[in-house]
Amino acid sequence: MANSSTLQERIDAAAVAAMKSREAVRLGTLRMVRAALKNREIDKRAPLEETDVLQVLGTQAKQRRESIEQYRAGGREELAAKEEAELAVLQEFLPRELDENELRAAVAAAVTEVGAGGPRDMGRVMGVLMPRLQGRADGGAVNRLVREVLAGEADR
Repeated sequence: MANSSTLQERIDAAAVAAMKSREAVRLGTLRMVRAALKNREIDKRAPLEETDVLQVLGTQAKQRRESIEQYRAGGREELAAKEEAELAVLQEFLPRELDENELRAAVAAAVTEVGAGGPRDMGRVMGVLMPRLQGRADGGAVNRLVREVLAGEADR
């Protein structure tokens, strides 16, 4: 790999630092991530690429967001706060999420690139977009936005 330390190495180093500084939540979160990465490596039967690591981190972050929503809906604020703390640790290793305008621009560029004319081109647009947005946007939000844009294209 070209960069001096891979994402996986940064996670390992952060776990060691959390252990030394006795940061329980941070250490627990990083241990869960490392276990998920190990499981992914076993499933893949090969060393993980950066994109694989980002995928695992994205999945972990999505799980935390869903849990926060569920706990809040159930009035369990203390559990939601724990999940938020874990999410904050995960976000340190994920690329910055795109804002609405950046996401709209990426969708518009992909629609133009594949020459999409309506909803039937959804798969082609998503196929181009998702690898580019890996770890930087929620798949559900991308899907919703692509549907919206393609519906507008069909009306033209």
